[in-house]
Amino acid sequence: MLEPKVWQLTAGSAVFGLVLAAGAVALAGPWDSGQRKAEREWAAAQGRTGGAHHDGERVPEPAPSAAGVLAELGVSTASLSAPADLPGDLTTTLGPLLESPDLGPAPAASVVDVATGEQLFGQRADRLMAPASTIKIATAVAALSALGPDHRIPTTVVTADGGKGDNNKPGDKPGSEPGNEADGKGEEPTEITLVGGGDATLDRKGLRSLAADTARALRDRGVHRVTVRFDVSLYSGPREHPIGPNDNIAPVTALMAGQGRLDDSAADSFGGPAPRSGDPAGDAADVFADLLRERGLKTSGPPAAGRAPGDADRLAVTYSRPVSALVERMLTNSDNDIAESLVRQTAIEAGGPASFAGAQQAVQAELKKLKLPVDGVLLRDGSGLNRHDRLTSGLLTALLARAADPDRPELRPVLTGLPVAGFSGTLQGRYTDADATTGSGLIRAKTGTLTGVNSLAGTVVGPGGRLLAFAFLAEDAPAPDTAQRALDHLSAELVS
Repeated sequence: MLEPKVWQLTAGSAVFGLVLAAGAVALAGPWDSGQRKAEREWAAAQGRTGGAHHDGERVPEPAPSAAGVLAELGVSTASLSAPADLPGDLTTTLGPLLESPDLGPAPAASVVDVATGEQLFGQRADRLMAPASTIKIATAVAALSALGPDHRIPTTVVTADGGKGDNNKPGDKPGSEPGNEADGKGEEPTEITLVGGGDATLDRKGLRSLAADTARALRDRGVHRVTVRFDVSLYSGPREHPIGPNDNIAPVTALMAGQGRLDDSAADSFGGPAPRSGDPAGDAADVFADLLRERGLKTSGPPAAGRAPGDADRLAVTYSRPVSALVERMLTNSDNDIAESLVRQTAIEAGGPASFAGAQQAVQAELKKLKLPVDGVLLRDGSGLNRHDRLTSGLLTALLARAADPDRPELRPVLTGLPVAGFSGTLQGRYTDADATTGSGLIRAKTGTLTGVNSLAGTVVGPGGRLLAFAFLAEDAPAPDTAQRALDHLSAELVS
């Protein structure tokens, strides 16, 4: 879904759009995963050195900046922050459009020149409103700032048994009773614990790799029979989102596989809503135990919840993709599970509780460190599903401008993860009306939709290469489809 065939069908116009979109992220930083795949692979082939290390495992270094790509294309990046005339007077252009009844009685708007930070247009820009999923921009900025783009989330398997599991008596031959190494008969089970680290992108493939490494480590210790436990104590507070059981999000837990989806939808693409398990941690542990049995280990009963011992030895570990890639995927697909994971990782880094309340405090504190206008802001969750979230359109444009700050390259995935109008993620099917087609391929923006709430915040390269950040918030909108078209029209006016 991230690379729809429509790219191939519109190659001529898309090339121009991609150059301008690359201009929107010309400051150094990794690209959006899946949206410029060929360029990423080319860059990776040029040199595979560098990168952060996690216990001997190398994390790929961030991809080259879009500025480097433009240089290869022979396009100057000097114009990206150069002053240029805007498409007419924004008050005259945007003002009447904001009066559309499709946007409810009092929509808010902010347009900022990213290079200078100057607000070029504002209407109720300091009004606190429900942001819906545009709050994920704040989630992304806080996580990247606190954790860094190269941080990866571990899922581990540990055991308190530091010795061997082989119960053969001296003189017994391998395979004989009572210590039969082939089937584990007569062997006391060794307790192992699958410890959730909060990776909301863990899937069966990751569990399969973890099970293979675990089985290998246990065989090296002479262990053939285990009792499986799973530990989700990293998170605290309610597991259920305040929205209640919902197809848009699984119970928030430190361990899950496939985001608890109960259908065949893919969690790593824009699969949309899906029925969710009520116990994603237990389900993941069941899958892990099955995979251990496939590798010849015997298990004594089904997995049970329990804390890992404090003195446990680590048997195996698997890591998520870097936070930079998680942020991009979260923004492109509006992934609620990743959003709630990232705010809890931010809270853990700050030394606070990994709960809804702890995450709110940690994210707000991190944004305050970045000197962003957070007074009165309510960040009750990381996903935007909570209708009590409140922020301003002015904060959204400030977040986007901070992400483009040349002194903050670690924040660049916020820009590269934004969906491309008419082409990817939650914007793939939008910008089709005549009033908005000029924005197709040239606008990158995060969407937000709740009942009666519609929002759009992103970037656009205007005439002369001027990079603009915009945010539009609407409450009490009568219908989502007409509100979305009105928002598309508003942002498209910044192009022409």
